[in-house]
Amino acid sequence: MPSEFISPGIFQILAALLVPLFYGQWRNIYMASIPIIAFGWTLGLSPGDRLEVAIFEVSLVVLRVDSLSLVFAYIFEIATFLSIIFAWHIRDTIQQVTGLIYSGAAIAAVFAGDLITLFVMWELTALASVFLIWARRDDTAVKAGMRYLVIQVGSGVLLLAGMIIHFKATGSLAFDFLGIGSLGTNLILLAFGVKCAFPLLHSWLQDSYGHATVTGTVFLSAFTTKLAVYALARGFPSTDMLIWVGVAMALFPIFYAIIENDLRRVLAYILNAQQGFMVCGVGIGTEMALNGAAAHAFVCVLYMALLFMSMGAVLFRAGSINGSELGGLYKSMPWSMAFCIIGAASVSAFPLTSGFVSKSMIITAAASEGYWVVWAVLLCASAGVFLTSGIKVPFLAFFAKDTGKRVKEAPFNMLLAMAAVSTLCLIIGILPEHLYNILPFAVDYAPYTTAHVITQLQLLLFSALAFLVLVVTGIYPPALRSINLDTDWVYRRFIPRIINRVISGISTAYENLVTMAGIKAEWFLRTSLHYTGPHSTLARTWEIGSSTLWVMITLAICLLLYYI
Repeated sequence: MPSEFISPGIFQILAALLVPLFYGQWRNIYMASIPIIAFGWTLGLSPGDRLEVAIFEVSLVVLRVDSLSLVFAYIFEIATFLSIIFAWHIRDTIQQVTGLIYSGAAIAAVFAGDLITLFVMWELTALASVFLIWARRDDTAVKAGMRYLVIQVGSGVLLLAGMIIHFKATGSLAFDFLGIGSLGTNLILLAFGVKCAFPLLHSWLQDSYGHATVTGTVFLSAFTTKLAVYALARGFPSTDMLIWVGVAMALFPIFYAIIENDLRRVLAYILNAQQGFMVCGVGIGTEMALNGAAAHAFVCVLYMALLFMSMGAVLFRAGSINGSELGGLYKSMPWSMAFCIIGAASVSAFPLTSGFVSKSMIITAAASEGYWVVWAVLLCASAGVFLTSGIKVPFLAFFAKDTGKRVKEAPFNMLLAMAAVSTLCLIIGILPEHLYNILPFAVDYAPYTTAHVITQLQLLLFSALAFLVLVVTGIYPPALRSINLDTDWVYRRFIPRIINRVISGISTAYENLVTMAGIKAEWFLRTSLHYTGPHSTLARTWEIGSSTLWVMITLAICLLLYYI
């Protein structure tokens, strides 16, 4: 079988290199066939399949199949196919090739059984994905891409350092449970945290996703952060610290999403919040919590891709994605509006949508383990997600005050991709057992209980009522042209200001030192010239007799001191 020689992810990387050899519709057909073949390949794999390769006397596990890796591989391959369909209209070879390499590297990473293979694919995802930002070809995209690349490569450097230290301490390169407590594993956890967009390490996500191309953002939303969730679930399950990191991630982006004007950045904040739910599930670490984290990662890829697709279609046709410049587009883009609403309902966890059957598993797991504060915060975060991506995004884009923009509906391939994702969101929401059957552990959970449905509807309806009251009373922040630095203010304003003040202080002190040294040097020269210059005391002409007398006195003093 092919898996005896190569993994599906590596196959996709190699196949992507042949894309430039095809032209026109044949290229589109070829690109779409790659994830289809990879998906069929993955379906033929079974837990326990393994492929080891010896390189320089080091055994690398380039393929390690279990139930956890299969869940992420399935959704990555589905997301690749749907993203390609969405991008069929473009003719940019760079985006096409790098997009496939990027997703292929992510697939290969989830099948990696050792830290070296993981590191190689970890860095390849960074190097390939940055071209999806640079492909926009403007100054802001170039700067955002460079910053993204530095941060992502920095994550790889941390992973490499941690891997080396861990290997020296244990002699093992296996990518299994690592745990915290040693310098090596702590560095690895930090590397995963950077890619997962932990608090204070997250601003690259909003910056890069907001500046990527229309199609590039769809690719970016699916792989980088979810690969990090997989890595955390593999290496650090049941790590208590992750519970509270996840709680912070789930809550704080909501506040920034409320005041953000760029709707793609709003979605990036919501993606950050969704990551928080998954990280919290990994931290709790029970079977239900890990199932919830894996299930939520699966559905999050779909509904976030759908939301980014719909906003990408708006940007593609309207030429703007700022809420202050949109409104009334439901008249000219009704299909995009409908698909956006399905995505908004899914991310808000409405019953009969995919988010309802996954997010509730994590919240229930928190309650089952007695984490009542976590349970309460996650419920509040759910309401906040509904206020922002569930209401704000579709409202500002399609239903706000009509700006007079009359544009064409999205291209057919975009609509086709959005329709496919919408269908998957509804199928998973209505028939969740299909998702539950592929989760890492046996599922003993029924989402559609009377209590759960009523509770969730109450939460959503009261959130909608709160939004209405806030808008009517003028309390809800209006959509305004603005630049939101988020916690990036610390890196872009505060730290540079402190550094500038320190440098200024050092420079001033140096100048003062130089000035004082000059004054002292001038005094020393004047004093020296006073005593040793051509007109000084020592330069005067003395009589021979006086000179002889002083020489005798000096010799006498020397003799006296010697004998004493």
